[in-house]
Amino acid sequence: MTTKRFTRIAMTAAIYTAVSLALAPLSYGPVQVRIAEALTMLPLIWQPAIPALTIGCLLTNVIGTATGVTGPIDIVVGTLATFLAAVCTYRLKDRTVAGIPLLSILMPVLFNGVFVGTELAWMLNPGHMMETIWIYGLEVAAGELISVIVGYILVRQLKAKELFEEK
Repeated sequence: MTTKRFTRIAMTAAIYTAVSLALAPLSYGPVQVRIAEALTMLPLIWQPAIPALTIGCLLTNVIGTATGVTGPIDIVVGTLATFLAAVCTYRLKDRTVAGIPLLSILMPVLFNGVFVGTELAWMLNPGHMMETIWIYGLEVAAGELISVIVGYILVRQLKAKELFEEK
């Protein structure tokens, strides 16, 4: 790994964490729009975004747990959701519908809706988990959809500028 690539990964992780924490009221909870999740579209143009996003999400969830905003389970579940979504976004990037990588765009929505929705139902309503899992899942997925749409627009601009071209 080159110093330049390592630095870009670290900077991307730091941006994810900084944006999540700066907008903390929006970044955590059942109704959330974690704006930093817009970065989950980076694997469409840059494979090293996978570890960058995973590290950024991990740091965000560790800090969220340390400050009492979330529970320790979020460190594992939330980070795993972001990692799996990033891997699938990258692997499905060439499958397009009318030139749009629709499956890739939906991966963060799907993984966060299912994983984080289940986590929230377990944390907030353990006695009624099966009744509330879909509600939390849909709330998280809706916020995630907003983030990935913003992210897709951002990534299209970044691709045109060739900022993530590694030479």
